[in-house]
Amino acid sequence: MVVHRKQMRIGVLLILSLALFFVFGTRAQAATSATLVSQSNMTAKTYVRKSTAGGTYNLTVSGSSVTFSKKTHSLANYPKTTWEATKKMYLKKANGVTYLYYYISNKGNTVHGWIWHGYLKAGATATTVLGYAKKELGKPYSYGGNGPSAFDCSGLTSYVFKKAADKTLPRTAQSQYNTYAHVSSSKLRDGDLAFFGGSTSSISHVGIVVGGGKMIDAQNYGVITEAISAPWWHLVGYARPMTLS
Repeated sequence: MVVHRKQMRIGVLLILSLALFFVFGTRAQAATSATLVSQSNMTAKTYVRKSTAGGTYNLTVSGSSVTFSKKTHSLANYPKTTWEATKKMYLKKANGVTYLYYYISNKGNTVHGWIWHGYLKAGATATTVLGYAKKELGKPYSYGGNGPSAFDCSGLTSYVFKKAADKTLPRTAQSQYNTYAHVSSSKLRDGDLAFFGGSTSSISHVGIVVGGGKMIDAQNYGVITEAISAPWWHLVGYARPMTLS
């Protein structure tokens, strides 16, 4: 009986030791270090995830030493998120290889962290573009209006793409139609632009396609959602200012 109790105590201690190693040992392993090569601000640019395997980290810089926290966010949890990179850092790891990291934030500015650039690809999501367009619903119309308090049609599209995707569109509806690749109605995607007017050389109106045969546009009644096939518009065609995820 005494031997049996000793064996039980040894077994319990072993289990506790393994549990403590798992908790604290894995934490220690998660905190890796690297050598700082350089860091700087960068022109803001939007990205979407290229791989679900990636994640963000907090980085602590002390002189030339950089320490990684455990992973703070996993890209697998953000399938429709547009990320904006504003800083970059080159780090040399123990294997002697130099890696580029970006400091990214989601467009809602609620999630932040450093991530290896290879987990990202340039772009934006349709969800983000439409989200920014919907934020402007109800704003008044103003000829030449660039926002944020009032818009004309091309002022709205320019404002939304700049805010949502760091994408600078030409200022007028005609120049937007002339600049970007045209798409057929059968290949239409949310976030494409719908153009209206007398002809391809006389474009007078533009709206952002939101699906279901509708668009968000700025017209005499302000920024509204309406049917692309509304009888007061003559549809000329569609164009894609950028491919959205």
